[in-house]
Amino acid sequence: MQAIVFEGGSRWDVQAVPDPEPGPGQLRLKLLATGVCGTDQHLLDGGFIASFPLIPGHEMLGEVETLGDGVLGPAVGTRVVVDNTRFCGRCRPCRRGNPLYCEQFVSLGCNAPGGFAEYVVVSAHACYPVDDLPALTAVLTEPTACAMHGVDVLGLSPASDVLIFGAGPTGLLMSQLLMVGGAARVTVAAPTAAKLELARSFGVAETVLMDRRDPELAAGKLHEIASHGFDAIVEATGSVAVLNSALPLLTMGGTLLVYGLAEEAAIAAIRPYDVFSRELSIKGSFAQAHCFDRAVLALRSGRVRTEGIVSDLVSIDGFATALDNLKDSSRVKTVVELAGVSR
Repeated sequence: MQAIVFEGGSRWDVQAVPDPEPGPGQLRLKLLATGVCGTDQHLLDGGFIASFPLIPGHEMLGEVETLGDGVLGPAVGTRVVVDNTRFCGRCRPCRRGNPLYCEQFVSLGCNAPGGFAEYVVVSAHACYPVDDLPALTAVLTEPTACAMHGVDVLGLSPASDVLIFGAGPTGLLMSQLLMVGGAARVTVAAPTAAKLELARSFGVAETVLMDRRDPELAAGKLHEIASHGFDAIVEATGSVAVLNSALPLLTMGGTLLVYGLAEEAAIAAIRPYDVFSRELSIKGSFAQAHCFDRAVLALRSGRVRTEGIVSDLVSIDGFATALDNLKDSSRVKTVVELAGVSR
């Protein structure tokens, strides 16, 4: 089969690799589409939890092609999305009910073979049928699940006033989840007018155009919107400059959620006295655990809308374009089309 392979040292290529064979409890999927995420760029550069050589791609939509021994379903031909996370269930964090901290954490497409390929082998229990969803909605299940985990970590009180920095796929999905998860008002600040318009179409109350390189320029407008500060702020850009600007915008006792993936060596400047004297909370959100069923339900119910989020489809041979699109603020989400999808 043909697959994208990351080799380390920021090198990648389209290669011919053996077709994977399903073992007991597994099935083989013919991949239809796999979303491209900013994490893929971090992995290519050796960050996050990359393990080389690697077939990346963790946002997978496929069709069941072959069942392994002992697998009764989903049936061959069923269109499914894949929970790419695997936990051992035996280590101390797993035994304490914290599987996302699993000492043997596996994430397909990050440190195990993923979805930028013609086929992938996955555990049958990790598959969720989505025959009823449009393909370009279903392929957004994994980022929706990750945003769902972020909302869980944030733990909003009812009628919270929330600010999200970033209007990429995460910001657009999370803003909608926040609106059904406790927020009375959601404001989105981002540097691209078209993406802010998309956020407004999804029901966001306020939008603010900002310069990511100098987010302080938008501080006045944000103070006008929430003169006493926001109850919660989600930093979904991975920008240290944006993160540095966030704490002064929180109300007393507010919470900052660090969601965007910054470089591992990046350092933010935070005043400890500010955190101490105003009793602020700073939380992180890493991947997701056991959120796929709710993500599918949110998409299926229409509580999370997706029209306009997928802006580009490329073939596996167009992966260079997909990586370029990650740096192009006019693009929202690129999906690698592997076996033909219908909008």
